[in-house]
Amino acid sequence: MRQHFIYLLCFLFLSSSLPIVQVNAAEEKSKEKIYEERLEIYKRVEMVTHIPWYYIAAIDQYERNIRSVRNDLRKPTSLSGILFTDEKWAGYINPNPLDENPKSIRFFGGIGSDGNGDNKASKTNDEDVLFSFANYLTQYGTDHSSIKIGLWDYYKRDKTVSIINGFAKLYKQYGTINLDERRFPLPLRANYTYRSTWGDARGWGGRRIHEGTDIFASYGVNVYSTCYGVIEMKGWNKYGGWRIGIRDTNNTYHYFAHLNGFAKDIKVGDIVEPGQLIGSVGSSGYGPPGTAGKFPPHLHFGLYKDNGRTEWSFDPYPYLKRWERETKKGQRKR
Repeated sequence: MRQHFIYLLCFLFLSSSLPIVQVNAAEEKSKEKIYEERLEIYKRVEMVTHIPWYYIAAIDQYERNIRSVRNDLRKPTSLSGILFTDEKWAGYINPNPLDENPKSIRFFGGIGSDGNGDNKASKTNDEDVLFSFANYLTQYGTDHSSIKIGLWDYYKRDKTVSIINGFAKLYKQYGTINLDERRFPLPLRANYTYRSTWGDARGWGGRRIHEGTDIFASYGVNVYSTCYGVIEMKGWNKYGGWRIGIRDTNNTYHYFAHLNGFAKDIKVGDIVEPGQLIGSVGSSGYGPPGTAGKFPPHLHFGLYKDNGRTEWSFDPYPYLKRWERETKKGQRKR
């Protein structure tokens, strides 16, 4: 007992003398290294299951994103972001919810499989987790349509399937999962001004809060995509006028409203890149299609998060300030 007490005192002393940090093996590595290791696993799983690596990556990224914003789910700490419940992994009628035996898991209808050849199906092993999900999809097939059906049967949510398909489309297009670059939505040389207006009261069409930041500029000033993403929505809204919505691979929806017009040939489903022209500043909105001029020209920019159940807005102002700095820094390097 006395020896145990001495060990405890030593532990408390050492703990108090060290900086407080959250131990997370994945966070200690560089972001580039993490991306490389993830991509290697995705491609190894593809070789075995024939599920395209970009679909495996898209599912993994979607799960990582929702876990990051949900309080009822454990935060991701490993290379893989996919989370299975004990029952889903081992089988709902399995008397051992922590079972790691691939044969008994299969017998009880669990999803868990051995992905790295060690004769164990471990929920804490990245390859086992990713292989298990990909192996589940092989029941439906390995082509695009079959994978969509498998995803819907698993998530039972059309929007989730659409988001994952968008991620896969981006990863396939660029051959990488590192698509974190961001850009300020207006030309830095333009005469513009903005401040934090998220949460301010708005009255037109009923009492509501302002779900974005207004960047005031002249009519016709170029509006650029802020991210790598897929255009989910384009058209008229009585509040936002002519607007475009783009979803990035962090499952953040970038909303551009009150536009004067759109870039030529741009359409829903298109992939866009940071700095790509998508439209121009205007004053459209607050009425039926074509209404304009009820307020000074500006870009309304909003950010929204999806957590697998619902979507909500959050303050884009600090992100705009950061992207403005990063865009300036990038232009100076050229």
